[in-house]
Amino acid sequence: MIGFSVFLNDDWSKEKENYIHQMADSGFEGVFTSLHIPEDDPSKYSDRLKNLLKLIKTRNLKLMIDISNDALKNIGLSLSNPKAIFESGITGLRMDDGIDLEVIANLSHWITVGLNASTLTEEDYEKLVEYNADFSNMEAWHNYYPRPNTGLDEKWFYEKNVWLKSKHFKLSAFAPGDDRLRFPLYETLPTLEIHRYQNPFYASLSLLRDFMIDDVYIGDPGLLNATRYQFKGYFHGRTILFHAITIDHKWDSYVYKDHRNRLDVSKDVIRSEQSRMLHKNDDITSENTVRRKRGSITIDNNLYKRYKGEIQIVKRELSPDAKVNVIGQILDYDLPLLDFVKDGTKFKLADIREVQDGLG
Repeated sequence: MIGFSVFLNDDWSKEKENYIHQMADSGFEGVFTSLHIPEDDPSKYSDRLKNLLKLIKTRNLKLMIDISNDALKNIGLSLSNPKAIFESGITGLRMDDGIDLEVIANLSHWITVGLNASTLTEEDYEKLVEYNADFSNMEAWHNYYPRPNTGLDEKWFYEKNVWLKSKHFKLSAFAPGDDRLRFPLYETLPTLEIHRYQNPFYASLSLLRDFMIDDVYIGDPGLLNATRYQFKGYFHGRTILFHAITIDHKWDSYVYKDHRNRLDVSKDVIRSEQSRMLHKNDDITSENTVRRKRGSITIDNNLYKRYKGEIQIVKRELSPDAKVNVIGQILDYDLPLLDFVKDGTKFKLADIREVQDGLG
């Protein structure tokens, strides 16, 4: 599951409401928010949270709220009264370090509890067992890291997740946003430092595939429309969307459409499965037969005989070939996504010149 963040540091607005609807319509299923960000005015949280809870219920989204010992008091609730928390409509709380484990165990019998995945120890786990925690209502949530260079090390992260999975925890982590970033640093909010300035779509897929994460949340409060469409294509059709540009508009009809990688995966290139058949009668002269770099979009010309018309995306640099025309290029921002195109993967190439939010 992939979710997104909505912060309550400013007044509730139509813009915030529209963003939630857009993300839900795109296929996002969860929302994360926080009640204890030091720069915020906690006295304003109560009314804003009520608006968020109402919309979350309407859109049937999962909600996790990050709290500290004092955060709930600012909205008139207390960890010592879990029934009142449940009746308020709150269904999930992520626990800050320092909250008593017996209190957490008791809370787990009422709502979903998010433990701090990065700092949870074997001793903590045994204490939760002793306090009769309901582990079916417990999840392990990693932090996001606003300050550059403080995000988690990927090797340590993986090893920690191996241990957490041995305890049967469901794991959550954060990918960065790429539009409206979180104050006060505006340096994105990833869990892993290697993801800090990466495409959020790539970072999310990486967390799910490479690090045993079950649920990914976009840490920052904004995604570019172009990136949101990448998520939407993946949610609704398991399609990887690449933004690209052609060297000449005459190639647009060859490039900008849906493709599918062949079932027999090539080492050096992604091969558009039906392209040779579709273009077998076209006259494709040899032109722009230059060096092919990673992300180059190519078409085999007349000199390649029965391979004529095959469209490929290059996965690693290849030498010039008089039989292969370079006709376009994948946007640098999307290049890491090439690694997610496997046997039979559907992918779509979209014209970056038609994207309005400035990805290029």
